Amino acid sequence: MTEIRKEPTIILACGRIRCRRCQALSKRSREQCKKPALKGKAVCGFHGGKSTGPRTREGRQRIASTRTIHGGETRAKRRERSASDARMRNFEDLIHVLGMTTAPRWRGRKPNGYVAITTVEQAKAWIVADILRLQHKVKL
Repeated sequence: MTEIRKEPTIILACGRIRCRRCQALSKRSREQCKKPALKGKAVCGFHGGKSTGPRTREGRQRIASTRTIHGGETRAKRRERSASDARMRNFEDLIHVLGMTTAPRWRGRKPNGYVAITTVEQAKAWIVADILRLQHKVKL
């Protein structure tokens, strides 16, 4: 793979203005952004140059404790969704093992915590465990 060379400056206004160039790279084309960087920043406003981040101590602590990935999802929500997906996969295994369908199965990545059900005995044990889990969840 060839090394990407980033241009440090850009010339604007027919050569009359020379300023720093945005250092962001396109994921798709692997080319450098063609806009000028904001004053005192390494990137343009589109690529995050306008962001100031949290200013107060409380704001920085709040961001550190939330630990979001891509802004909208906490790790707890990701674990919850993964557990729900694993349960749906187990339901699908259940109906296939019991012969209730011949439809194709889900494709793709398996969620964390998913253990395949391949026999009727495993299906019975999973049903009992799921009922107990739901009862325990209701008591809380």
